Amino acid sequence: MQRFKLGLLQTLVAVICVVVWHLATTVLISGKPLFPPFFFSTPGDVVSRIITWFAEGTIWRHLWITLSESMLAFVVGSIGGVLVGFWFARQPLVAAIFDPYVKMANALPRIVLAPIFTLWFGLGIWSKVALGVTLVFFIVFFNVYQGVKEVSPTVLANARMLGMNERQLMRHVYWPSAMSWMFSSLHTSVGFAVVGAVVGEYLGSAAGLGYLILQAEGTFDIAGVFAGMFVLAAFVLVIDAVVTMVERRLLVWRPTQADGRT
Repeated sequence: MQRFKLGLLQTLVAVICVVVWHLATTVLISGKPLFPPFFFSTPGDVVSRIITWFAEGTIWRHLWITLSESMLAFVVGSIGGVLVGFWFARQPLVAAIFDPYVKMANALPRIVLAPIFTLWFGLGIWSKVALGVTLVFFIVFFNVYQGVKEVSPTVLANARMLGMNERQLMRHVYWPSAMSWMFSSLHTSVGFAVVGAVVGEYLGSAAGLGYLILQAEGTFDIAGVFAGMFVLAAFVLVIDAVVTMVERRLLVWRPTQADGRT
């Protein structure tokens, strides 16, 4: 019942936003709408454009390319972040040596790296994947590193008293401690993987949702721009739902939060 109420409230927020948008672009005030449709389009035009894309089948190729780039960036960046995060957390000397370099690399503006990746990997899929990896890696890395470092000293001492070796500690203590942190970062990383792919397509590509949005902008097709953004938003929500399903599957041991009822 609580989940149903939550879904209903979330839907209500979306409906209110769409209604306000529709009224602001269609209802005339002093002979003109509050938001000119030329600059803001209308919900009806955006929905019509999305339906046309799917009905004609033109969107599927772009969706598949962006999905491939995003998933590759997400998987490679996540695996790299988890492995390096665990390594740094378990090797304090290594972490201390590379700490300033990691911070410098994380501070680099990703938009500056995009043209460099294009020169290195060309206009194909891998330049977009590389950009997405740079966004995903650091988010996962810092969370996993912190998750391993946050292991309770009492739990760790008790595990060692029970005779656990390093491999058993990794499996039964460090890994469970980092899991919650890791999945928290993965939810954020989903959006950043898509952002990396779309920005890469925006800067140079012949297909993908970023390319589709860029083409719409080039022809002042505001309905097409909003349609592309809404498809992207739905796209991210679907991927995030998959991550949530995996999280619930792997973290069945975690106690559920109280629903707040008295």
